[in-house]
Amino acid sequence: MPVSITSIVTLLGAFVTTTLGHGFVTGYVADGVQQQGFLLDYYYAKKNGMPYPKIAAWYAENLDSGFVAPDAYQTADINCHKNSAPGELTTTVPAGSQVVFQWGTSSGGAWPHPYGPIINYIAACNGDCSKVDKTTLKWVKIEASGIDYNTQEWASAKLIANNNTWTTTIPKSIAPGNYVLRHEIIALHGGNSLNGAQNYPQCFNIKITGSGTAKPSGTLGTALYKNADPGIHFNPYTTIKEYPMPGPELFSG
Repeated sequence: MPVSITSIVTLLGAFVTTTLGHGFVTGYVADGVQQQGFLLDYYYAKKNGMPYPKIAAWYAENLDSGFVAPDAYQTADINCHKNSAPGELTTTVPAGSQVVFQWGTSSGGAWPHPYGPIINYIAACNGDCSKVDKTTLKWVKIEASGIDYNTQEWASAKLIANNNTWTTTIPKSIAPGNYVLRHEIIALHGGNSLNGAQNYPQCFNIKITGSGTAKPSGTLGTALYKNADPGIHFNPYTTIKEYPMPGPELFSG
């Protein structure tokens, strides 16, 4: 029986999904200061009663440097990754300043997936972020970058080309306070198939300073996406003229 090109591409996407390494934020620069990301070594240290550094990055149990699948979008894992828990510290970030995320893999390699958007959110903690209940966080989308229709280059490919880094700006209008910053790549190399996309949410406790007054309302993590959303169940292996960005509306303040 003849095999269609679409079938071949779908199979290749599934193959890549299971064979390529994944990744996480190994570190980040906030207002010009280098900060430590959560490393898998810290998971094992915690489980074995060994010391590990106190950091603002959230703890997570993505032991294979893996992802949250679309069939888990309605679970707490979609907030800040698998079995995540708040970081113990908080990083100060002035409103209007930049945060640079540095991606890597457990083997020290580069981010491997060039297909997919990058989205950034913040959620007010209304108190100490180290004690926040992740299921109560309401996420405000502050940045969303998909594909350049002229060059057909995805945000993920731009991250790779920029030495595995991505820079976002905290809106100057945001009111001071404690927030969780949620940085996410949605890898679409397997997006042809339902539940084939891969979400890599990474979270960090930040204290936003400044004179802003905006306190936008957000969306609970379990309401951000559905597995059949057109920007999630999406074929990246074609000339793309329109990409429906997943998630809620972008904050424009």
